[in-house]
Amino acid sequence: MAIDSGSTAFVLICIALVTLMVPALGLFYGGLVRKKNIISMVFLSFLALSIASIQWVLVGYSLAFGPDIAGLIGGLDYVGLIGIGLDDTLVEGIPDLLFIAFQMIFAGLSLAIITSGFAERVKLGAFILFGLLWTTLVYDPLAHWAWGGGWAHALGALDFAGGTVVHISAGFGALAAAFVIGKRSGFGEARMVSAPQNIPLTLLGAGLLWVGWFGFNGGSALAADGIAALAVMNTALAAAAGALVWMAVSSVKGKPSAVGLVSGALAGLVGITPAAGYVEVFPAILIGGVASVVCYYALLFRVKKGWDESLDAWAIHGVGGLWGAVATGIFASSALAGVGGLIEGNVMQFAVNAGDAVIAVVFSFAVTYVIALFVKKVTGLRVSEIEEELGLDISNHGERA
Repeated sequence: MAIDSGSTAFVLICIALVTLMVPALGLFYGGLVRKKNIISMVFLSFLALSIASIQWVLVGYSLAFGPDIAGLIGGLDYVGLIGIGLDDTLVEGIPDLLFIAFQMIFAGLSLAIITSGFAERVKLGAFILFGLLWTTLVYDPLAHWAWGGGWAHALGALDFAGGTVVHISAGFGALAAAFVIGKRSGFGEARMVSAPQNIPLTLLGAGLLWVGWFGFNGGSALAADGIAALAVMNTALAAAAGALVWMAVSSVKGKPSAVGLVSGALAGLVGITPAAGYVEVFPAILIGGVASVVCYYALLFRVKKGWDESLDAWAIHGVGGLWGAVATGIFASSALAGVGGLIEGNVMQFAVNAGDAVIAVVFSFAVTYVIALFVKKVTGLRVSEIEEELGLDISNHGERA
């Protein structure tokens, strides 16, 4: 297949935008933690991208996109990118290496999202081991199921840009990790001031995430075409709807906060991700608005339960991704996706997408929980109480923000 220069240039730009999302997530998280841990959170995002990039080239890409084995995992034919040439085009119009690079950044971003569950208390060595195991045993199989010819792909499950692969896996993985590592020292006590310490930093991170998401969803079309344009438009509309709905819902019992506004935008962005190229613009607005509501109440539920999944990856990415996957099965347009959803009378497509989402939830949570337990047993997961009290910026990095 011939390489299309326009599509190649477009995906190159999208890779840059998605890469921007990794430090952006670090800034978003960094503004939400205490001042003594801001550097640590940004550091973990960069570290996650570094771990996942090397793992992806060595074995991850092969496990995700290698020849299918029983619908569960890819073969080892591409370990170390063996046999990948400069002019090979697995995806029509772009070089294989470009597709591999695009997917590599997705893996790094997913691992970075999980740092929410480790915030302010994780050992660096433990996180490195966890990251290698998680990308290999959770992310890579899910990517194969959805996009690499696995069972979900064979059944026709729709996931345009990673509702199950990225958001469900990272969100429910973060919750599992938080349960294993335990609550932060002083969590729930008056002495622990847990309010965001640098809201402008969080707003900057959210803004950069919003920009990067155009590459995340638009680039998933893997071509400079009308589907990419639709995905970008749907991304913008879902984010806007999510921001406005979160502001409205949260204002019922208080003042509209800046952190709430951008949290709603992120919820909308997560919700539209699996549907971005498969639905028309008005369903995209609805998906973004509903995502904001379900994520807002998931956050309140998490607080009520006293779960210290510190930065709400579960509430926004996990629950938002779950809604988005189900919504894709409801609103998918046959003119865009090749198959219609429940709205068009296709009950089977809704059942396939909903079932895929539930299996992704159970798999991500259970396997992440086991991985975290293993790492806890082997190396220990968290820093000492003294190091935690001092703050990870000083204890892990010897630096102050």
